[in-house]
Amino acid sequence: MATAERSRRAGYARSRTIWAYVVLTLLSVVFVAPFYWMVVTSLKTDRQIFEVTTWYPDPVMWSNYARALKFIPFARYTWNTLVICVMTMIGTVWSCSMVAYSFARIPWKGRDALFLVVLATLMLPGQVTMIPVFMIFKWLGWIGSYKPLIVPSFFGGAFFIFLLRQFFRSVPNELSESARIDGATELGIYARVILPLSKPALATVALFTFIGGWTDFMGPLLYLNDPNKYTLSLGLQQFVSQHGAEWSMLMAASTVMALPIVILYFAAQRTFVEGITLTGIKG
Repeated sequence: MATAERSRRAGYARSRTIWAYVVLTLLSVVFVAPFYWMVVTSLKTDRQIFEVTTWYPDPVMWSNYARALKFIPFARYTWNTLVICVMTMIGTVWSCSMVAYSFARIPWKGRDALFLVVLATLMLPGQVTMIPVFMIFKWLGWIGSYKPLIVPSFFGGAFFIFLLRQFFRSVPNELSESARIDGATELGIYARVILPLSKPALATVALFTFIGGWTDFMGPLLYLNDPNKYTLSLGLQQFVSQHGAEWSMLMAASTVMALPIVILYFAAQRTFVEGITLTGIKG
């Protein structure tokens, strides 16, 4: 009887695994289909794009990429976008980790109440604060520069502060106490104990910030008025306004813009998943 019960349970577990793989495969097809359509369309001729039965390009028009990149200064826009992404990534990781460390590891009066206030800012849509923030940057004389896109990242963000706080709370207090006995200050504990143990969470914040900066359209649209300072998202919109009917070149430009994000995600996939998992479970 025991053997039959074990066999039944093993068969049930095996069937659940098979069904899980089937469902995940179907979901992956659903999510990959738009990207596949974009890449395939970028390699088609204009006549093939509107043929529903054409699932692959024949012939393959690699020249669409060269033509698309000639219409906008792609190298300049890429450099501008990278500058913004890297600076915001540095600012976000630095500021949010310090604030999160204070909320998670240092007891001080009013800490929990202030943390609730920080979380409450997540309920404010960006559309509500858009005009007041724009007026502040205009008063500072920052319109037309990268400062409105970079400087706010050095003052923290509620979501990433919450994410890092949850992770920092999972680090054993005994490590901090041992460092204090050895004479370490709070800043030393933060830099030498907490941060090295929080690489998955920090990598998650950095990846989210980079993707957000790479795909940001509203920020550059509001604050940049010099075409030489445009980012890739504004360059792509400029391409649409001038050559929107040329779908093959539009999809080629979109593929080139999306490709770095895909590569970055797969390169940091393990660290990214580990950071999300540990933050959710150990918080």
